[in-house]
Amino acid sequence: MEAKQTLDARGLNCPLPILRTKKSLIGLQSGEILKVISTDPGSLKDISSFCSQTGNELLSSQQQGKDYEFVIRKA
Repeated sequence: MEAKQTLDARGLNCPLPILRTKKSLIGLQSGEILKVISTDPGSLKDISSFCSQTGNELLSSQQQGKDYEFVIRKA
């Protein structure tokens, strides 16, 4: 599952990671993959909730050191 785009949201605090994720998804076609990298611990809950509310599919969510990585398929 290759990401069409990667969003580096490291160093940004809530609500910026989710706002940038939303903006990045607007530029993608349905079915394309966005990878998001964040350092904000709140993004764990925020990204999951965002995907549930918008119908986008959260394919994976994991922590890599201080980074949180999310893989989202646009609805």
